[in-house]
Amino acid sequence: MFKRLSGIFGHDVGLDLGTSNVVVYVKGKGIFIDEPSVVSYRQGSKGKREVIAIGRRAKSMMGKTPAGIETIRPLQHGVIADFEATEAMIWHFIRTANGGRRFLAHPKFVACVPACGTEVERRAVVDAALAAGAREAYVVEEPVAAAIGAGLPINEPRGNMVVDIGGGTSEVAVLSLGGIVVSDSVRIAGDDIDEAIVNLLRQEKKLYIGNITAEEIKVQIGSAYPLDEELEMEVKGRDLTNGLPRAVKITSGEVRESLEPILLRIEEKIRETLERTQPELARDIVEHGIVLSGGGSLLRELPRRLSASLEIPVILAEQPLYSVAIGLGRILERLDFMKRALVSVEGENA
Repeated sequence: MFKRLSGIFGHDVGLDLGTSNVVVYVKGKGIFIDEPSVVSYRQGSKGKREVIAIGRRAKSMMGKTPAGIETIRPLQHGVIADFEATEAMIWHFIRTANGGRRFLAHPKFVACVPACGTEVERRAVVDAALAAGAREAYVVEEPVAAAIGAGLPINEPRGNMVVDIGGGTSEVAVLSLGGIVVSDSVRIAGDDIDEAIVNLLRQEKKLYIGNITAEEIKVQIGSAYPLDEELEMEVKGRDLTNGLPRAVKITSGEVRESLEPILLRIEEKIRETLERTQPELARDIVEHGIVLSGGGSLLRELPRRLSASLEIPVILAEQPLYSVAIGLGRILERLDFMKRALVSVEGENA
């Protein structure tokens, strides 16, 4: 399918391929697409899959499809888990970004990959872009793109720390002089928060809910630190004792308690990275603080909680959801100058 993109679009493209969302940055136009990384398909004859929905429409179908239709997330923990579905998803979003019209030339692609990703995982992203008809395809480590998008001076001889909390992975990195000095990641992030809320309702309220409802709870009353005024909401689901629909009340305090193990894991990963950081760079971080990016960083009072625990200023990026995509866009705008920020992949653009 990616072959069909050959010669269709010419605007260079930045792809933030996230576990939860795909954000497409088009050079000269800015952020054009922000949609869930979800694909729905029907299993056709001879094992061939027929894609029936992608993005928001596919996400709205999660947990509601009849037999014969599956809804999946083709990326897991920031890497491609289902190449065919990822192929269809990128094709759809790029075509949508151009209003369905055809471009005249092959574009350049820059996509992000986890800093601790393997050569195989990076190669899969490059292969996907080249198969899509890209003239050239490059990858950049996600913390680098997030730091650039957040406006950190990573090319200066100064320690900059960024914590990017996505849907499937949380990445921690210290950057200086244009590159990563120390980095680490943990496969715990926003999706795990949703799962913890599902488990909370199942165990404490005997109510079964889906991940979409859990995400709504996270957004409406989730928090990482005690609130001045605690929140409450009504949640509807299926009673586990009799199988009938039921509504229950849940508080922000209950949700926060269920998230504690996840927040502790992220906090521990930040501490471990700081312990491996050179003293002069650590001094810079204490002075200038840690920057949070990614959708997971929007959990209420997360900067306050981390700052109190680490005794270091923690700041939320100006546009945490789009820091990576903005960083990819800035790389695209000055690709020749910014190539040292890119990751080499064996056989790239061969």
